[in-house]
Amino acid sequence: MSLTESDKRPYDVVVVGNGALGLSLGLTLARRKVRVAVLGEPHRPWAASTAAGAMNGCFGEVTTTLVASDHGRYKLDMDVQARKMWPEWSKQLADETGQPNVQTADGTVVHLNTVGSPGIDEGNYAAIRTQLDKYEEPYEDIDPADVEWMVAHASQRSLKAFFIPGEHAVDSHRLLDQLQQSYLLAGGVLIAESALRLEYADGQIQGVSLTSGETVSAKDVVLAAGVRSQDLLDTVPDIARRVPRLVSGYGVSALIDTEDNTSPKSVIRTPNRAFACGLHIVPRGDGKVYVGATNIITPEPQDTPVLRDVQFLLDCAHRQVRTNLWNSGLSRLQVGNRPVSLDAFPLLGQTEGLAGLWMMTGTYRDGLHLSPLLAKEMAARILGEEPQLELERFRPVRAPIQPMTREEAVDQAVTHMLATGWEYNWQVTVDWPVIVEYNMRPSYTKWAEDFDPQFVPPPELLAASRIHPSLVKMLRDYYEASRTGV
Repeated sequence: MSLTESDKRPYDVVVVGNGALGLSLGLTLARRKVRVAVLGEPHRPWAASTAAGAMNGCFGEVTTTLVASDHGRYKLDMDVQARKMWPEWSKQLADETGQPNVQTADGTVVHLNTVGSPGIDEGNYAAIRTQLDKYEEPYEDIDPADVEWMVAHASQRSLKAFFIPGEHAVDSHRLLDQLQQSYLLAGGVLIAESALRLEYADGQIQGVSLTSGETVSAKDVVLAAGVRSQDLLDTVPDIARRVPRLVSGYGVSALIDTEDNTSPKSVIRTPNRAFACGLHIVPRGDGKVYVGATNIITPEPQDTPVLRDVQFLLDCAHRQVRTNLWNSGLSRLQVGNRPVSLDAFPLLGQTEGLAGLWMMTGTYRDGLHLSPLLAKEMAARILGEEPQLELERFRPVRAPIQPMTREEAVDQAVTHMLATGWEYNWQVTVDWPVIVEYNMRPSYTKWAEDFDPQFVPPPELLAASRIHPSLVKMLRDYYEASRTGV
């Protein structure tokens, strides 16, 4: 595409990425009369937002490992702050665009069924309740037999459940539409093109070159393009090698037209398990439900659903939640790529060594949920205002955050790998899981010990590195750069 003369004028801020985070930041800046451009192709290839269930649930995502570290607890606190912003945020979007509110679910049911691993599911189920109590958030125990709409297969029925009235969900597609409309109404410029490389000189960002050959100039550039932010960061190699590289948490989700044209009023979900965010059903209205989602660490983003993952997801949904989903219509398959940093924590703030280059990615599973909060905070920082959050802990140029010991990382990797087997409904004799674990644990222990003398990858990356040699190189290169500072 060709830029207009107006588009070519220098900007105060260029935001690379037109997903939930990029558009939210662009909108926040545009509302403040900042000259801002948001870059991104209209169909948002490789994005996480377009395939998201968009649960505004921070407590439902709690795990024992999250709250075991200071960084994890602070991330949860950010999620709690963001959740409080969503009622006003979504209302303002609806008012500005004249469209219905994007909220689609009234509360969340968390249930524990017979499919998962006791070491993960029951622990996370209890951890959610502990954090609800800590934050004085209301919830109530319910009989699984009384959960509206849920009719699981007898062999995979729920054991217990509770309801969180304050955990909702939004329609991610309508949300992106409203964010874009509001952004344009506020005077923001949308450039429907991909960025090719960063332009900089003398330690200062100057702008972004586009795939068309045009250049967009700005004194501040924000990388908010999810996992594809890595491509641009790589054009500044001196900085890129000291930032935990981004890989993809590839996932498949589905939109289903239910056979009986019904849907639940609330989100129905399990605790997080098997390296993923738990099985969840999100109502989308008019007899549609969202089913999600898988999470598989891959070195590069994916754009096509893998049949194995589709079959697994749909099999889980009809067995564990509602048996007649097997007779329902498959409306759409969606592929998303969660941006996962090599230490699994966000990349937030200005980069060290190149003034004016900011990162707003690496948010893994909760970027959409955090978008109102991070947009407000990043806008304030870019404009030189007093920050409200302690984002320095997540600064892009950093040594690896290490919330676990080597032994803990190995234990989690082995436990989650075994849990994956149970969720895949594997058919093995009673003694085989013990035999598998007995042989797997020393193998993973040696792998972790040989990996690096100082650092250990997060459990899901430790497991993924065994089948992706390129991921091993990424991790080792980053660890070495962190030690030497170059």
